[in-house]
Amino acid sequence: MTRLTLRHYIIVAVSIFVLFLPGRASLPPLDRDEPRYMEATAQMLHSGDYVDVRFLDQPRYLQPAGIYWLEAAAVSLTGMRDAHATWPYRIPSLLAVTAAGVLTAWMGAALFGPVSGLLAAALLAVSVLMTAEGRMATIDTTLLLSILLAQCGLLRAYLDRERDLPTPLAAALLYWTALGCGLMLKGPVVLIPGFGTPIALALIERRTDWWRRLRPAWGWLVMLAIVVPWCVAIGVVSHGDFYSRAVGHNFLGKVASGQESHGLPPGYHLLAFAIAFWPGSLFAAMALPFVWQQRHQPPVRFLICWIVPHWLVFEAIATKLPHYVLPTYPAIAILTAAAIVSMSEGWRWPQSLWGRGLLSAYGVIWFGVGSVLSLAGPVLLWRMEGIMSPAAMTITAGALPLLMAAVLLLVRGAVLQAVMASIAAAVIIHVGLFLAVIPKLETIWLSPRLATLVAEHRPCPATMVASVSDSEPSLVFLLGQDTKLMRPELAAGFLRQYGKCALVLVGSKDLPAFDGGLEHDDLHVRRLGMESGLNYSTGKHLEIGLYGLQP
Repeated sequence: MTRLTLRHYIIVAVSIFVLFLPGRASLPPLDRDEPRYMEATAQMLHSGDYVDVRFLDQPRYLQPAGIYWLEAAAVSLTGMRDAHATWPYRIPSLLAVTAAGVLTAWMGAALFGPVSGLLAAALLAVSVLMTAEGRMATIDTTLLLSILLAQCGLLRAYLDRERDLPTPLAAALLYWTALGCGLMLKGPVVLIPGFGTPIALALIERRTDWWRRLRPAWGWLVMLAIVVPWCVAIGVVSHGDFYSRAVGHNFLGKVASGQESHGLPPGYHLLAFAIAFWPGSLFAAMALPFVWQQRHQPPVRFLICWIVPHWLVFEAIATKLPHYVLPTYPAIAILTAAAIVSMSEGWRWPQSLWGRGLLSAYGVIWFGVGSVLSLAGPVLLWRMEGIMSPAAMTITAGALPLLMAAVLLLVRGAVLQAVMASIAAAVIIHVGLFLAVIPKLETIWLSPRLATLVAEHRPCPATMVASVSDSEPSLVFLLGQDTKLMRPELAAGFLRQYGKCALVLVGSKDLPAFDGGLEHDDLHVRRLGMESGLNYSTGKHLEIGLYGLQP
């Protein structure tokens, strides 16, 4: 095979699409970010206001409106505006992760050959972080797609410089349009890789002639034309409040201090990489000698200049979450795949004792992560639900032998065969967990059970619901935008206001305050049902009852 044809790219797209389908419809909203995006989009559709993004009665000024537009379009096209179903909101992430795999294959093939391109797409698609982000209605995979499109434009100009060929206008338009779309998704974050890569290349090569191929004299106008109209509109609507919150608090605040208990020291992303990029993490470590030896070659240099600036920026800022470095994963996958192909004729362990020791230790961690993932399904179902699931056990039976085979193949130096066994194990694990395990973990899906309880006892078509003990966004999304979140002592007043058409969700720890309010207002209630479970966002066990006024 000398090059990838359209048929190969279609196979890549279909394979990734099918791989990411399991769990998309069966998983409830995943607290806490995903249902916030979902509910804000649902309110956007309900109100018809596509400028001012809101969650309940509060403005959601964290980033521009691009992701909400994409989800709103998906929900509208599927005709599910009033269904409170999760899967329509997850369509943009599904399409984005599919396209990201195809673009990774194209870039890998353009730089190192078709086999490297296909292998890079596979490593990216089965990585743990991509598996999680690609199934949620959040912003990260769509942002990744924008960054990949921009990097494709950069790469085309860079390779044309190396080959002394003219760069088509389409490459420049792709680059600046992708940056504009990225700005509409998550503001200036897209500029870190978008401008960081060419700046790093300019510093290393001490030349910028290829940059002119992207028509920067007018290209920035294309970028601004995409984002400026909304920026002006939201500035007017919010009276400038959007910029003080989105830029001052959300963006700059994350740089200075760890927000939402996510402040961690530099090196966090490097440590998390062993899990986040699994099963490719071990092979990425094995690829380091290849990357160092080939660092002066243009393809490797381009990818290094893509990875390093972005990684350093997010290691330096105070707030750290694993998905912050997701935009570097396609480049890491391509370098890893290229190294694996180069080592396919026979791989040798490092000659130095410390090199062997470090790689062996990392290999033990890698196998430990894989073993935990292989065993997680049946163990979780048994510990949390008391279920011995044959379907979950097939995950362990299928994946663990493949991981052991990968280790034996590595010992023998058959790296390509080892990575293929690892990818197969990852597919079994991911598909099995989302099909046979996670949807059955009823203990952690408290919000869906509470929403069902409310639906079974609605006294009126327009029932008003208040929650005093569970304020998770997933519950708000499932119950609707009229849901009220309040303190327990105010719940009695809510019942008095809405009478027989009101229901209140109260946890056991808030019952004394709730009862005090009822006694003060001389109200009598009856408990209609009770649900208990684990709030996995806080780690607390909750018992929540549904209460309505006595007839």
